Amino acid sequence: MTDPAVLDAVRAFNRFYTNKLGVLAKGYLDTDYTLTEARILYEIGARKRVSATELNRDLGLDPAYLSRLLKKFREAGFIDSEPDPEDKRSQILVVTDKGQAEYETLGERSRQQIANDLNEVDEMDREKLIGSMQAIRTILDPQSAAPSPPVVIRPHRIGDMGWLIEAQAVAYAREYGWNDKFEGLVAEVAGKFIANFNPERERCWIAERDGKRVGSVVLADGGGDTAKLRLLYLDPAARGLGLGRTLVEQCIKFSTLAGYKKLSLWTNDCLTAAIRIYETTGFKLVAEEKHNLFGPECNGQTWVLDLCEAKLSSSN
Repeated sequence: MTDPAVLDAVRAFNRFYTNKLGVLAKGYLDTDYTLTEARILYEIGARKRVSATELNRDLGLDPAYLSRLLKKFREAGFIDSEPDPEDKRSQILVVTDKGQAEYETLGERSRQQIANDLNEVDEMDREKLIGSMQAIRTILDPQSAAPSPPVVIRPHRIGDMGWLIEAQAVAYAREYGWNDKFEGLVAEVAGKFIANFNPERERCWIAERDGKRVGSVVLADGGGDTAKLRLLYLDPAARGLGLGRTLVEQCIKFSTLAGYKKLSLWTNDCLTAAIRIYETTGFKLVAEEKHNLFGPECNGQTWVLDLCEAKLSSSN
């Protein structure tokens, strides 16, 4: 049996969201339509042609109630109808030019209502909101979930470093309370990478999904036979996909091909997801130190991967 606290939490959210949508108001979106009437007009306008039977099935309405609403729309000049060749008891509903215009007006009012609600919401919270909405829909109706677009990993290009600096600075300030000194460090690393970039010894990989950057990692020349893994980052929306490990493995593979013997990195122990990746790909913790470079007290860690040992173990 479901925990009553869970049931009450869902009920509370439903009350909040119905109020937010204005479902209980006399006129939906400041029109003379109820929410149900607006939804029916939307479905007809979006589909252009739809059978009454199909509309009734998809919306789960009482047939007699739907019939009365369709009569109202027909009298208003929003729809025409013709016999349904596949069901003599039904009819095909066709939106008129007047009905299409009304459909577009309702759509624009709905978008404006949402825009007003999101005016004070920053970009990261908007992404979290959309992700949460998608999660609700997927959990309650798994068949409605659209397949996720594939992730593409590509070399860096102009503009990527600016994104990398902003994305990491904002994310770590939000999640860990780190200050602008961290942003300065990221900018310094990124700037040196661009200024001294040697394509034979260095790389930056950017992960994209659906045309949007969602991850990055930098491999820099650390001098001698050592490469440095820097600025591993995943957008919150891309976590849990195994993408972080893929980016680390790109660094390991390239470092080996470029002739490096060691791959080192510096991180902080609060970044537990990244540390699990380092551990499972063979890195060893070699040093730790307390610091407050970014505001809160942190425990910095240096990890090193012996590429010769890694190559030997992979061949066995």
